[in-house]
Amino acid sequence: MNEHLLDNIVIVGGGTAGWMTAAALGNLLRGTKTKVTLIESEEIGTVGVGEATIPPIIAYNEMLGIDENEFIRETKATFKLGIEFVDWYEKGSSYIHPFGDFGVDFDAIPFYQYWFHKALAGEKDDLFAYSLMVEACRKKKFMRPLKDRPKSALAGINYAFQFDAALYAAYLRRYAEERGIVRVEGRVGNVTQDSETGHVQSVTTTDGRTLSADFFIDCSGFRGLLIEGALATGYEDWRSHLPCDRAVAVPCEKIDEPIPYTRATAREAGWQWRIPLQHRTGNGYVYCSDYIDDDAACESLLSNLDGKPLGDPRLLRFVTGHRKKFWNKNVLALGLAAGFMEPLESTSIHLIQTSIARLMTHFPDKRFNPADIEAFNNRTLFEYERVRDFLVLHYTATKRDDTPFWRHCQSIRTSDNLRRRMNQFRASSRIFSEPHDIFGTASWVAVMYGQGITPEASNPLIAKMPMDRIRNVISSIGNTIASAADQMPEHKAFIDDCVG
Repeated sequence: MNEHLLDNIVIVGGGTAGWMTAAALGNLLRGTKTKVTLIESEEIGTVGVGEATIPPIIAYNEMLGIDENEFIRETKATFKLGIEFVDWYEKGSSYIHPFGDFGVDFDAIPFYQYWFHKALAGEKDDLFAYSLMVEACRKKKFMRPLKDRPKSALAGINYAFQFDAALYAAYLRRYAEERGIVRVEGRVGNVTQDSETGHVQSVTTTDGRTLSADFFIDCSGFRGLLIEGALATGYEDWRSHLPCDRAVAVPCEKIDEPIPYTRATAREAGWQWRIPLQHRTGNGYVYCSDYIDDDAACESLLSNLDGKPLGDPRLLRFVTGHRKKFWNKNVLALGLAAGFMEPLESTSIHLIQTSIARLMTHFPDKRFNPADIEAFNNRTLFEYERVRDFLVLHYTATKRDDTPFWRHCQSIRTSDNLRRRMNQFRASSRIFSEPHDIFGTASWVAVMYGQGITPEASNPLIAKMPMDRIRNVISSIGNTIASAADQMPEHKAFIDDCVG
């Protein structure tokens, strides 16, 4: 038996990050002798702006054995097939970044390359009509994929959720506590470290209770109570890449049936999100304080709501970037304690999820193998960098120059990786997936083309194929997708069936 196995794990902080972690550990460590305790205070509010997700959240729920209909009911969730971007390329423009491929590949060449070949020959139509997810969004339709009919277009549906983050945390809390996770109400007032190793030994609450542990998971939000407050890990500031540094958020009354997608609308000094839930609509304005003050941002948000606000706008200050080490000594940071990437592509909850999965892969014992910690940090940094690049693409591939903020965006520095991808797509209509990318080829195609990057040439292999065949295959695929979307039920009707 390994005498180095962890005896105690303490999670500092609740919210989405803390309870996602607790639920996962409660499920995986159930029946073992390892005790998991979560400390949180009702006095400390959660940020709670991350109400939209991307498809891998389904894998997390499945890992926990969560019944999806129960989840939809308990979190007031709606389904999500993509994100609509309004006024990003230029005012009056819009496109949907779908969760799923365009068309169907044939002859080992991606469908979108055939479409661009045809468009370059002067036969251009709507690329996004060849996405089942986009067509379903436009028609306000939804259904789960028909897994028992793999050759059907309806087998290729990819979806995520839009939900109330506070209800999600509460739902996971109940799940975790049923599996032995112990919750302690309180605020951490003091942290004790080993004088030789620097490892955190214990935390003490403001009312005098001390909790010792072998391993600490910091979910304390922007403060980074352990990862920064105790270990002084340092922070990598990415505002030169992504200048927005504030957000103001407010829910409003629901005035229409929920749509199966999130909307991001470019504004004077940033962008506004709109997330439809069963019971309300989530709204927020992410902006750069160099170009608009807080009062003006609040006024802009309130003047662009669909319904009556359900409270006062809540201000959030942040610095885009990440800790220089996500895992330092015996402390692992998750959620906002690890870093912040603005929610433009709904990656906040996903970055928590992937870090939890990575923790399971590199789960420590009391020796805390440096090679495992280094591997965790390197892989997590790679993921953050790929998300950063994808977000930067939205700000830099645009014709917007109508405000000082958008003129500033023209000078944002891009990474070598992003420049290479953009140049390759522009030169030959090609995009290649890279290992561990969060966003697949179709996502890059949707945003690049939606933001005005147009290929100048097509794949040379396609040039040898008769145009009549290309035209016929593309037309057939388009008809199949349109027919499949028509067969799907209304989004609201599907939700009603789920919640009973």
